[in-house]
Amino acid sequence: MQTIKPLPDVAAHHAASHALTLQWVGMEDIALPLRLNVDDNQQLSINAKANLYVSLDNPDAKGIHMSRLYLQMNNHLANRPLNRESIAQLLSFMVESQQGISQGARLQLQFELLLQRNSLKSNEQGYQSYPCTLNAEHLEGRLDITLALTIPYSSTCPCSASLSRQLYSEAIDQQFGGTAIDKEALLRWLQSDAGSIATPHSQRSYAYLKIQLNDHSFPPLSGLIARFEAALGTPVQAAVKRSDEQEFARLNAENLMFCEDAARRIKQSLEALDEITNYWFKVEHQESLHAHNAVVIDQKYTQDN
Repeated sequence: MQTIKPLPDVAAHHAASHALTLQWVGMEDIALPLRLNVDDNQQLSINAKANLYVSLDNPDAKGIHMSRLYLQMNNHLANRPLNRESIAQLLSFMVESQQGISQGARLQLQFELLLQRNSLKSNEQGYQSYPCTLNAEHLEGRLDITLALTIPYSSTCPCSASLSRQLYSEAIDQQFGGTAIDKEALLRWLQSDAGSIATPHSQRSYAYLKIQLNDHSFPPLSGLIARFEAALGTPVQAAVKRSDEQEFARLNAENLMFCEDAARRIKQSLEALDEITNYWFKVEHQESLHAHNAVVIDQKYTQDN
């Protein structure tokens, strides 16, 4: 009977040629299926890319046991609900799997959250995609989780709207002499091609947010996104008919925003959230008037994010 010989394990049985510690060692861009709670009654299946790392704290260790990280990820996250408990368990077992050579673990997840969106007026439905990144670190017995969200919206320039209104005023003054204006004549003129005097410039805009969760929270991402979209007032649309486009134009007129206005709306919404302990955000208005963008960057604490 042939004896099965044990396979060599270089990482376990060979010392490092240079005795030094390393901050993070691991694997990146691992395909991972997840289930994500988007609200109290719904879970979504999503495809994520995972990065897994552990610290190499034993300077004499040749290397970490990478396959163990992959297996722990499959056991604790693959096709399972993503929540604070599952993340904490994974990171803890990642450290334990290294048999004493590691003290810290780190997880990064990147995915697109696809949410159903109703049209503004026509009762149609479509889908909007939101890029998301989750960063979790287990260091010295503490778990820190940070969420990064990208939220698109529309912004119409208040200055451009004011200048357009002035041109309309001047055109009406020239078109209709005297001290009185016939209402029907004014309405016909406004609805004709001659009534298209000027339009404010609008742009697709983005809010980039990084929020650090407190020790007890893991809020549904759909609720967070809905909160910030409501604060901004003009989220981008999916399925659109003419009635929806007209309503979108009305909402933009009601929510004229410089980037400073949008930033203050985001900041006020962030400050009111009890679930977070720190935040960083950037709003970016991709101007149609200029070849450059208008931006605002702000954060709760003055630290690198």
